[in-house]
Amino acid sequence: MSEVRRTRAPGGGRAARRAARARPAVSAVPYLTRQIPVYEVLGAEGLEIIENNAEIILEETGIEFRDDAEALALWKQAGADVDGCRVRFPRGLCRALIQASAPAEFVQHARNPARSVKLGGAHTVFAPAYGSPFVRSLDEGRRYATLEDFRSFAKLTYMAPALHHAGGTLCEPVDLPVDTRHLDMIYTHLRYSDKPFMGSVTAPERAEDTVAMAQLVFGDAFVEQNVVVTSLVNANSPMTWDATMLGALRVYARHNQAVIVTPFLLAGAMSPVTAAGTCAQLLAEALAGMAFAQLVRPGAPVIFGAFASSISMQSGAPTFGTPEPQLVQYVAAALARRLGVPFRSGGGLCASKIPDAQAAYESANTLQHGLLAGVNFMLHAAGWLEGGLTMGYEKFVLDADQVGMLQVFAAGVDLSENGQAMDAIREVGPGAHFLGCAHTQANFEDAFYRSSIADNNSFEQWQAEGALDAAQRANAVWKRLLAQYEAPAIDPGVDEALLDFVARRKAG
Repeated sequence: MSEVRRTRAPGGGRAARRAARARPAVSAVPYLTRQIPVYEVLGAEGLEIIENNAEIILEETGIEFRDDAEALALWKQAGADVDGCRVRFPRGLCRALIQASAPAEFVQHARNPARSVKLGGAHTVFAPAYGSPFVRSLDEGRRYATLEDFRSFAKLTYMAPALHHAGGTLCEPVDLPVDTRHLDMIYTHLRYSDKPFMGSVTAPERAEDTVAMAQLVFGDAFVEQNVVVTSLVNANSPMTWDATMLGALRVYARHNQAVIVTPFLLAGAMSPVTAAGTCAQLLAEALAGMAFAQLVRPGAPVIFGAFASSISMQSGAPTFGTPEPQLVQYVAAALARRLGVPFRSGGGLCASKIPDAQAAYESANTLQHGLLAGVNFMLHAAGWLEGGLTMGYEKFVLDADQVGMLQVFAAGVDLSENGQAMDAIREVGPGAHFLGCAHTQANFEDAFYRSSIADNNSFEQWQAEGALDAAQRANAVWKRLLAQYEAPAIDPGVDEALLDFVARRKAG
């Protein structure tokens, strides 16, 4: 073998290997329909204990709805006990409101109908990371994010076949004014991608702007009757909903747009240090938020969100990829199924500052456990670094590759005639090999997942190609993708209307 390597022409096979890595690793399906079972960590008796404890929290401790007189009035009218901003709920009230009208599954329509996604049931949708004020690349290190970075990640997400959703605040463009940057972000999603997207939640009027821009694209009547925006609202844990989040939630619910109702819990700081205690608090906060959406508009689509991690008891810093939050994730997913609403979890979470081994194993833990738990909407599936403070270019590519692997795994075992491969076994027989048989040749192109990042060649081949590590290879990939990007078509009149809306809103 070494003799062959020495006599081969320089670079022989290198171009072919690079081309193979450049090909999409997974088919571009609009969303997953899992063919594998979910994994349960608690039986019915354990889940009933969590549900009962959540009802005790709602009934005895209550949830604060701060600085929102309309919300308090709605709760009082629904039969809750309102004392100042503290709301205490009769046992079962929140659950009954949700189960009476919230849909178990719904479609979020994309600008390109072929990219619309189904949320709920056995379906899984992957979306990139969200909310980072910083970005990182091997070329520039860590720096504040700009609108150009936001556009770059919108383009990368559009080109990633394993990411089904454009996401929301891909990174925070801090070079733009706070009060108008949402306009540029929503426009970017609508112009540079045709996948489903998330709206602004940082103020009720910004949520209204999101709906108005969606109406320019989809039409007023279509938006009122169909979901075209899914947005993230977080409880101000512990046991508090504030006016900003309630205001955004109310806007979207009134327009029949989906809201991911997510308690943000770091166990040991914003919830108890135990998994069971955190699960009970998480369920109570989520029930109150999802039920409120039904008070605003019965039938408003909601997603039970769970962002639960832990803190270091030594430093107080958030930790990710550790066992306890994964247990919470499994329990929360089961609670959502029992409630009858879709479930959202985090994705490739890590505390690492760079795309290193820590980032890899922490992210793999959260990605894989999320899929096995039965997540329907996985936010932060690609790009997350530094506990969410940083969106990484190389990390994005590495994560998207892992998400592609999950997509193949979720398809389960192929038991078709081709999958059983009995013809191949009969053809080859004992003592031969399968490389040249008809079945192998017929399935050669898509027999196995092919990573766009991993190097599986010999040491000599790896060395000849530059001895690059995974992050260095990912650096080349994101640059190539941006160079190859072509914007999806959009009606010129719609684009003009969007730009005019943005200009008028910025002018005040």
